[in-house]
Parts: sequence; structure tokens; C-alpha cells
Amino acid sequence: MALIGLDIGTTGCKACLFTHEGELLARASREYAVDMPRPGWAEQDIENVWQLAQACMREVVSRSGERAVTAIGLSVHGEAVTAVDRHGRSLRPLILGMDTRCVAQNEQLVQKFGAERLFEWSGMPVHTVNTLPKLLWIQQNEPEVWKIAAHFMLVEDYLIYQMTGQAAISKCLASRTQLYHLHAGDWSHEILDFLGLEPERLSRVLPSGEAVASMHAPLSAALGFAQPPRVVTGGHDQACGALGVGLTRPGLAMVSTGTAEVVEVALAAPTLNPSLFAGNISVYAHVIPELYLAMTLNHSGGLLLRWFRDTLCEGEVQRASQSGLDAYDLMLNDATADPTPLLVLPHFSGSGTPWFDTQSKGAIVGLTFNTRRADLAKAMLEGLTYELRVNLDLLKAGGIAIETLRAIGGGAKSAGWLQLKADITGIPVTAPEITEAAGFGAALLAGVGAGVFEDAAGAAERFLRFRSEYAPDARRQRLYNERYALYQQVYPAVSPITHRL
Repeated sequence: MALIGLDIGTTGCKACLFTHEGELLARASREYAVDMPRPGWAEQDIENVWQLAQACMREVVSRSGERAVTAIGLSVHGEAVTAVDRHGRSLRPLILGMDTRCVAQNEQLVQKFGAERLFEWSGMPVHTVNTLPKLLWIQQNEPEVWKIAAHFMLVEDYLIYQMTGQAAISKCLASRTQLYHLHAGDWSHEILDFLGLEPERLSRVLPSGEAVASMHAPLSAALGFAQPPRVVTGGHDQACGALGVGLTRPGLAMVSTGTAEVVEVALAAPTLNPSLFAGNISVYAHVIPELYLAMTLNHSGGLLLRWFRDTLCEGEVQRASQSGLDAYDLMLNDATADPTPLLVLPHFSGSGTPWFDTQSKGAIVGLTFNTRRADLAKAMLEGLTYELRVNLDLLKAGGIAIETLRAIGGGAKSAGWLQLKADITGIPVTAPEITEAAGFGAALLAGVGAGVFEDAAGAAERFLRFRSEYAPDARRQRLYNERYALYQQVYPAVSPITHRL
């Protein structure tokens, strides 16, 4: 007997097959492209994503030999939206969260409702990432699609519909659309009236961890299952990751370092105060009932290191290929444990929270003829971690206490980076043993929906194990406090210049 966590990201999907005791039996992944037909546009063929997700599920069944799959839960990237006909076929490509075409629509929304009022309703800052302005763009620019669409769906409800024929979405993901009223607990009637959008053209909102229906029998057989598994609501991938590393009570926090870097903090209530509004920090429903999450975002994250590796470290990449060592370890091999004399502003694809400045650009300050490649590599990590602290300080100013940071994602594999996070932020950092946190969280929700686990929080705490903890070093923390004071001056100083470049 097993559970599948289906993790659908922006550039790839994974299926993770776990036993009912939390053991990972098999994992399979596929990658897919992001289409950019025009500047600022980012789209995807959702039907291709669905085909590749099926391939992942088929592979984990084949590799493990475990055909008795009880249930499937979903962990999906947020805000992307498509239109489908009454047969569930997509009428247009998926508009991804990273798509920025809807600047004019956001201006209309601000004029109509006001940015602060939208935040107070939905917990979502005004930004092109949101589903609401994307729908407004479709209405204004593709009126025929708007007219004939039977449903407007995000990735989660699209996949649930393909598997079961039922249009259902988790409260967690619905609350990231800016269409959802966080306090009323349903789609916002005022927003839908403004759009002229009937509620039945959106999916039914269900709690995370609720069984929607059994999978279609022919599809189940084609994927190799012994009998149709239950398909269960999951949630936003970061929220599923938060569940997977045990963010089950207020005050616990997670830092997820992958392509981007995200902080999630568990909240007892939807805290929507002026500090969080000013910092563009989103607040939405957790996959655990009666809990919420505050989320910060740095678009660069591990992508910055990959750029540095691929652009400036050809020798290290070749040595790594020949020796079997990790190129990132070779890049940082001679780096000092103390602060470097450099400051890196990691806005290589604009800034995330708190500024949401899409025109901001990266900067390196302090270069001399004594600068070594290892210094640059370490300074990249420092810049990302200074940015992390900016956001943690904003959360603290908003009254959100953080006891410890639980690290997941590719960045959690680096002991040096985890220690650096502790030294710069002054917060202890722990690394859980689980490596597939989002997929594991989705599998736990599948288990809840199938009755395997009584509740998600209890299941997460039952399986949670930590492999290491990193406490701030007092001397280095003092030195980094001095550097951080300088770092806070970099963005205001260089942004007038980078905006003109």
C-alpha cells in the first residue's frame, strides 16, 4: 500500500511514491519548457504537463513494483491559470505566475478597489504574479476565449479534473489567486461581480487533504494501478513543503532554496497589517486547517549560483566532471569563513519582496585586483542571505516571531550555506532529513484524504527527523551585522542607475 505526492513545478514535475510509514519507494521526474512568445509573456502547454505527470506516475509504479496506490495528493506552483472547455480541454496556453503582461490590469484593479483593500480581502499584494489580473487580461484581450470557457482553472484543479472529472481546488491554492476572500472563506463575490464571472466557472473550493473522487478506471489501469486511487486536494507547493518539514504550529518557519528562495512562516490567523502590506508579503491559507502562511520571495535564489557557475567557472565545471566532485564545492573551496569585502545585490531578475521592483538589476560592490573567484562565489551567497534577512526583519516588524528556520531545497544540501544563513540572520537553522518536502507533504495530504492518517499535522510530526542544526556563531554574527548595515544602503543607492540601464 502506498501514497503518491505529485509535485508540479514551473519547469518540471515529480512523482514521489511513499509507503504508509513515510518511506520513499521511488521517484520520477520530467522537465518541460516555458514558452515566451513575447517580451514579458510566459506560457506553457498544460496538456503536455499533464502527459508528463502521467509518465512520472507510471514510472514510479513500474520502478517500485507497488501497484496498490491508495491515494494521490498534489503539490503545485501557484497563480498560473488557463481556460478550458466543457470537455476539460485547454482553450489557450497556461499563463504562468512569472508572466508580467498584466501591468495595465493591475493599474485598473488599484483604481477600482485600492491596493490596500485588495490586500485586506485576499492577503495578496498587487502584482503581476496573481491570477486575478491574468483573468482580467484574458477578458479584455481574448473575448472569444472568455465567452466560451466553461471553467478557468489553475494547475491543481485542472489535473484533478483530468483524473476525476470533478472541478475542485484546495483552499490553500485558491487563496493565492487574489480572487478569494480570506476572511469569508470563499471566492470573493465583489471581485467576481467586477469581472462578470459566474462562481460556477471556477472550481469548488475544498480543504486540503479532502478526497475529491476516485481516479477514472481506464486512466488508473493505463498508469498501472491495481485499482483506482483516490485523488485528494493538496495545495501550493511551498505550503506542501512547509507541511513536509513540520510547520504545524505558529512561529515555525521554513526557508526553501531552489531556483528562487522562499520563506514561509506559520500563522495562527491571517495577519494583514501595514508592515506586511508595505513589504509586499503575501498571506494565505496553509494546507493545515486553521493555520495560515506568510510568504516572502527572492526570485534569484539558487539560480544566481547556477549563473555564476555556468558563466564564470568553466574550469571548476570541467574539474567536477573529471573528478566526480561538486562544482559548487570547488567554487567555494578557498572561500573565507568570515565576511568577504564584497556586497552583491542579487536582483539579477528584478527584486522580490519587499520591493517587487521588476526593473532592479544586480550589482557587485567592492571589487579590487585582490578579489578572487572564491570571494565572488561566497559574496553571491552572502548577498542572497542578506536579502533573506531583509525579509525576515520585515516579518519581525509585522509582529511575526520566528524561532528557527527549517531549510529545504537544493540549498539545504550545503552545510556552509546553512551556517551562513544562521550567522547572518541570527536565527538557528535546522536541516530535516526529508529531501522531497513538497512531494512528501502532498503524500501526507493524500493519506489524510484516504483515512490513512487522522490529520496532516500529526502525520508530519510523526515522520519528522532532523539531520543537523546550525547555531549562529557569535563573532561572525557581529561582523555580519556590520556588513548588513552597509548592504541595506546598496539598493537605494544603485536603483536610480540600474533603472536607466
